[in-house]
Amino acid sequence: MPDLTRISSLSELPSVDRLLVGDGIAALVRERGRPLVLEAVRGALDEARAVVATGGTVARAELESAVAARVRTIAAPSLVPMFNLTGTVLHTNLGRAPLPEAAIEAMAAVARGASNLEFDLETGRRGDRHRHVEPRLCRLTSAEAAIVVNNNAAAVLLVLDTLAKRKEVPVSRGELIEIGGAFRMPDIMKRAGTKLVEIGTTNRTHPRDYEAAIGPRTALLMKIHTSNYSVEGFTAAVGERELAGIAHSHNLPLVSDLGSGSLVDMTVYGLPPEPTVRAMLGDGVDLVTFSGDKLLGGPQAGIIAGRGDLVARLKRNPLMRALRPDKITLAALQSVLALYEDPSRLADNLPSLRLLGRPRTDIDAQAKRIRRPLAARLGEEWVVDVVHCRSQIGSGALPVDRLPSAGLRCAPASGAKRGRSSKLQALAAALRTLPTPVIGRVHEGALTLDLRCLDDEAGFVAQLDRLAAP
Repeated sequence: MPDLTRISSLSELPSVDRLLVGDGIAALVRERGRPLVLEAVRGALDEARAVVATGGTVARAELESAVAARVRTIAAPSLVPMFNLTGTVLHTNLGRAPLPEAAIEAMAAVARGASNLEFDLETGRRGDRHRHVEPRLCRLTSAEAAIVVNNNAAAVLLVLDTLAKRKEVPVSRGELIEIGGAFRMPDIMKRAGTKLVEIGTTNRTHPRDYEAAIGPRTALLMKIHTSNYSVEGFTAAVGERELAGIAHSHNLPLVSDLGSGSLVDMTVYGLPPEPTVRAMLGDGVDLVTFSGDKLLGGPQAGIIAGRGDLVARLKRNPLMRALRPDKITLAALQSVLALYEDPSRLADNLPSLRLLGRPRTDIDAQAKRIRRPLAARLGEEWVVDVVHCRSQIGSGALPVDRLPSAGLRCAPASGAKRGRSSKLQALAAALRTLPTPVIGRVHEGALTLDLRCLDDEAGFVAQLDRLAAP
């Protein structure tokens, strides 16, 4: 039987050593190890002292329960899978692109032990880690050479540090973007030791602006794809083909930061058009930088593809060692790139592309199936309706375009506005405490669950019995 004796004075509190030898706590030590349990014991005692010091009491059994709860909290992983029902497919905060099973298996295979990361099996000598992905990247993009770093911001940093350190780079004012986490392109250029030369205006930049900015200290011309916003109306910009002509007439390379980096024509899959890496290189761009975990649908990575002589210079930069990818990233990226070599089955095998192209009729049917069990769990105080909504691609890809989707709109049944916001926040919090947390979107007096990204319908419904309706 648990000891229900109440402790009302500080002198009655057990010592750390005494708690540790109790049957329940000793079992935790054997299961989790002494250091972790010791931390939990000290925390539980500190909390009990605070209660007693203010005139409260604590049952002895409550101490053991508090220790066990602290151990579970400390030991639990902080990075966990979730259901992304926000309506943003490539959500930066939620991990961006879901990986295909083939990539997950490839990552696990090389993670279990030794691999030929930098070992040439033919010669028995040291090899180049980039060779695991470079040939495929070159075939898929028509590039002469390619390398991979840990993300696209690192790719831009490496290019500028290698080719434009202590030199000038003209960039249109309309392309000086800020990416996720308040990282701004001018800041990256400054860190690379590059002097930014702003040209044109926010909405209009002409060829003559680039010509006027080129001088003896100009290192290269740079084009930045404004993937996370759109300027509309009275606008003018210089395309890659024309800009490449200007750069090459001055014997300068042209670098394009494509950002989201599509390898295929997205319109084939019913999606809005997006520039491809192959098209950029075909227009005369010398180096293209892009992400691996956005439209490409792979792991987090920054990819640089283009002229062989320029890529060779990037490889020799000492900064490359700090930015290089590990075996897990390369294994996943190699596997994802292999899927692109079979375009006829790409939409079936690449989760991000499948989710982006998912028809609204399928999502609508799923919403109708899920509405009843969710409504039953929330009870009469909530109204759950199937609604049509519009998903977004996310992570700076096609910022204006929206994808027709469907979802569930959960709203308090009471018409009174008072307390409505707190109830919605309480429901959102309850969904986050489920075994597999559910992340929706509170908007216009309701919590909406956009089901475009709901792959595991059975798993979602099965955990609804754990949902505590607010």
